[in-house]
Parts: sequence; C-alpha cells; structure tokens
Amino acid sequence: MRLAGKVAIVTGAASGFGRGIAETYVAEGAKVCVSDINGQGAREVAQALGSSAIHTATDVSNASDVAAMVTETVEAFGGVDIMVNNAGYTHKNGPMLEVTEDEFDRIYAVNVKALFLAAKEVVPQMRARGCGVIITTASTAGVRPRPGLTWYNGSKGAAINITKSMAVELAPHNIRVCAINPVAGETAMLGDFMGKDTPEKRAQFISTIPLGRLSQPSDIANAALFLADPKSNFLTGVCLEVDGGRCV
Repeated sequence: MRLAGKVAIVTGAASGFGRGIAETYVAEGAKVCVSDINGQGAREVAQALGSSAIHTATDVSNASDVAAMVTETVEAFGGVDIMVNNAGYTHKNGPMLEVTEDEFDRIYAVNVKALFLAAKEVVPQMRARGCGVIITTASTAGVRPRPGLTWYNGSKGAAINITKSMAVELAPHNIRVCAINPVAGETAMLGDFMGKDTPEKRAQFISTIPLGRLSQPSDIANAALFLADPKSNFLTGVCLEVDGGRCV
C-alpha cells in the first residue's frame, strides 16, 4: 500500500474531489480525517470508510475549527503526515461587478486564508515528524483565467503562488508542498462555474478540453495519491494540471 502508516487530513471531503481523495487514501493504507463544513456528510463518509477514518465538522476559514480538526486527528492517529486543502468556494459565473462583497470575502477566506490557518497548525506537527506533504486543490482557473469567474480565478492564482513559496520555505524541514489544478469536474460547484448547468453549456465547456470530458473525482484522487506517495519525495512546488489538456 502506497500510504501505509500515513495520517492525512482532507478538507471538503464530504463529497466530490475531497471524498474521492479520502477514499483513495484509505484504500492505500492511510488513516484519514474526513473534514467538511457539512458535518453530517463528513460523518457518513467516515463511517463508510470504517476504523481508518474519523470526521470533523470544520469551517476551514475559522481558526478555532482548524485547530480542533488537527488536534482531533493527532489524538486519534498520533500525528499528521499529509494535509490536503481541498475545500473550496466560488461565486456564480457572471460579471465581476455583480459579485457581492460578502461573496468575495467568503471566496478568499475559504480558498486562501484557509491555507494560512492549516499551515499554522500542521507545519509544527510535520516538523516534529521530520517530514510531511501539503497538497492544495487549486484550479486551472489560476493558470488560464477566463471572464465570468474573475474573483475566483484570483483566489486560485493566490493558492498556486502560495504553494510555490511554501515549497521553498519548508524544504529545509523536509516538508513538500504541491498543488493540483483540476479542470471543472462532476462536483456540486459545476453549475456555478458554468453559470447554469445545461446540456448545451456542458457541451460548450467540454469542447475546450482536448480529451473531451470533464474531470472526475477519481482523476483528482489519483493525482493526490501520486503527490503524497513517498516515492514522489523529490517533487515539491509542483502545480499539477489535471485538465485533459485544457491549459495547453
């Protein structure tokens, strides 16, 4: 098993990409904290995964929630080896000036501030263990931004830059930091990305992806497994596009 003996936290893990990552990590031998603002959803996923998983109801933009998430993981499994910052938030596709200030603040709290809060809690744990991996689900939106998602695009661009800066700063501690840039996928946020989820909109969007389909949770989970695998121990600062060629 590729993650035998490892302990991971996965945020936004009640559904979509996060659930796929949590399921894949457990299948590969890891102990996982399934974390989500939807506490009941997180509980159901953790229960389905059995004794290798616990759950927390966590708002990743809230410092006390993040601290409790890490504390509960350490108490249950003895430490943290892998932190997957997967929780995300977006505004609906549309003119940038129609996004409210509250929406803007929430996007940056979940997509950017959460990275700061998680690092504050998990980096000391990883330093104590002599190694660690931090993986953030960013987006192709941070690589090739398009109109209609301006503020979301900006938050993911920040996540990518933060990943690279953290990678350099934490390298002396043997802590690797990487990101995954998915193209839009079959998740609850798809309708917001497209403005409206219709067959016509899907077809239009898929036509821009050379491999001809949206991403699936398994695509992102496999990338997250590859980056967390100890055999990838010379990879840091990598921002891996999992996009069917979208960014080419």
